[in-house]
Amino acid sequence: MSVWTTPDSELARPLIDDLARDYDERYEPNDGIPSSAELSRYPSELFDPSLGGAFVVLHVDGEAVAGGAFMRETDTVAEMKRVWTHPDHRRQGLARRVMNELEAEALARGYATAHLTTGARQPEAVGLYLALGYEPLFDLDGDLEAISYLRFAKALRG
Repeated sequence: MSVWTTPDSELARPLIDDLARDYDERYEPNDGIPSSAELSRYPSELFDPSLGGAFVVLHVDGEAVAGGAFMRETDTVAEMKRVWTHPDHRRQGLARRVMNELEAEALARGYATAHLTTGARQPEAVGLYLALGYEPLFDLDGDLEAISYLRFAKALRG
């Protein structure tokens, strides 16, 4: 079941906490700052519908199993953020479902394009975004570690 909520909700908290743990396991601290600090770079309010954002959690029996969000980048561009699947529920198509729901909601709100960024040490995310039709805004054959932030774009269609 899908629930549109906020990143601060009790339902979303496990999602955010596990995403923070995952970032810290994959990436070293930068100048002593843990990689999970990236999650506080964008205030929760940016995912509020009144500011052009959205946050969805898929849950089973009240347990968050997957989720994601978008925020307004411009009047016509939504930036997808916080896409996550619980480790016990991966490889079941849940991240694809989250992305499909986010894209449909963004399109319904008038966004024409979706942008997103992932890290070089998240090959499963890169594979998902390519499979969903996102175009890399970087050279896939380049040194992804040197690129660091891997940016993608996709035209949204109904």
